[in-house]
Amino acid sequence: MDVIGHFINGELCTPESRTQPVYNPSTGEAVKQVLLASDTTVKAAISSAQAAYPAWRNTPVNKRAQVMFRFKALLEAHADTIIKLIGEEHGKISHDAAGELQRGIENVEFACAAPQMLKGEYSKGVGPGIDAWSEFQPLGVVAGITPFNFPAMVPLWMFPLAIACGNTFVLKPSERDPSCALYMAKLLQEAGLPDGVFNVVNGDKTAVDTLLTDQNVQAVSFVGSTSIAEYIYTTANANGKRCQALGGAKNHAIVMPDADLDNAVNQLLGAAFGSSGERCMALSVVVAVGNTVAEQLVEKLKVAMQDLRVGSYEHDTNHFGPLITQTHKAKVEDYITSAQQQGADIVVDGRNPQVPDYPNGFYVGATLIDKVTASMDSYQAEIFGPVMQVLRVETMQQAMDLIDEHEYGNGTCIFTRDGEAARYFSDHIQVGMVGINVPLPVPVAYHSFGGWKRSLFGDLHAYGPDGVKFYTKRKTITQRWPSTGVREGVSFAFPS
Repeated sequence: MDVIGHFINGELCTPESRTQPVYNPSTGEAVKQVLLASDTTVKAAISSAQAAYPAWRNTPVNKRAQVMFRFKALLEAHADTIIKLIGEEHGKISHDAAGELQRGIENVEFACAAPQMLKGEYSKGVGPGIDAWSEFQPLGVVAGITPFNFPAMVPLWMFPLAIACGNTFVLKPSERDPSCALYMAKLLQEAGLPDGVFNVVNGDKTAVDTLLTDQNVQAVSFVGSTSIAEYIYTTANANGKRCQALGGAKNHAIVMPDADLDNAVNQLLGAAFGSSGERCMALSVVVAVGNTVAEQLVEKLKVAMQDLRVGSYEHDTNHFGPLITQTHKAKVEDYITSAQQQGADIVVDGRNPQVPDYPNGFYVGATLIDKVTASMDSYQAEIFGPVMQVLRVETMQQAMDLIDEHEYGNGTCIFTRDGEAARYFSDHIQVGMVGINVPLPVPVAYHSFGGWKRSLFGDLHAYGPDGVKFYTKRKTITQRWPSTGVREGVSFAFPS
């Protein structure tokens, strides 16, 4: 069985004895072992990044960008390998994995624009013979802690921009699907990135806590569940670090009476069940405005869901694959059961689907639950599985109140033909990312990604313009060269 180690100072290394199995979720079999880094190993990665920082910081920004251009080309050239690694360890179907990788590559493209983004501002003659300018300088060693559900895309939200801005990086990917991060590390090396600038340590809480407490790490970026995000943010701040921690979600779609229901159904299926619902932007709740809309929508969804196929990543005709672990599969099924016990109607039951060639895979089929209420456990929690719940309200304002009252504020959308309703919704809803007839409003790479309320801890969103701000610090210089022989007297007034 292959043993997955770490990537430190340009080399793959396997120093630990503590391991954890890595499963192929499609078959349910353990196919690899991943080493769990000790405190000593994480500190070695940090030291490597710290040693590489001075030279990398002083590398001209256009040369840093050239590494990113080459890295982008290598990601595209080796896309099939990356997609296969995602499928083997996450279970994501190839077409979905390809989409994930492409959205990650867009962030590399944005990082290639570092010379433009870091050139600063200049003002000549702010006073007699005085010029002023500001520049954006890197922080030093920074770290990223990423989730299992996007083993390529979310790391690509972080390290390309951080590195292009002149920082060095330590990545702690999910120990559930670690191979993708190591493969990208080798591609970065091939692209010409100096050893030590990018390091990968696999591990669990021990590795995370070392990154959060080591004083040589200046900033930490995290994506994952809210409970862990809050811990990451609090601990990082207590140790003097800059931190952005993206947490959980419960994303709602309002379906208005004037919506194109057939189009809405098609959009909802992909947004709810793509990647088995293991997306922080998954549309897991549909709020139907009016009973007539609700009845029609549920019936159309029920019919359309009959054709959905759950199965192995190896067959690209499948719509979505397994969940990440057997434990998570059981958790999702428990939420379906709890909804039923608390009075909801299970319209389409995805528990115990039949996947003949893979009887031990971690599969849950597409599930539709109607007549859910806000008090139910399944509504309050982020299920993170292929489960769509339908709530019924009488007015658009009631639907918006429902969304605003939820603890999460990551993403939402509205299906309508009414421009006034859409404008009111986007202006007033208390959610960070909003779609108008767009079910997955994930911002493009030159905007920034982040929710509100307990979906984000920190002041800055991920990637894009906010990412540049997060990975740099502004320095402003005011300069004067007095004329030769001129001597000034003492002044105690504030300069103006």
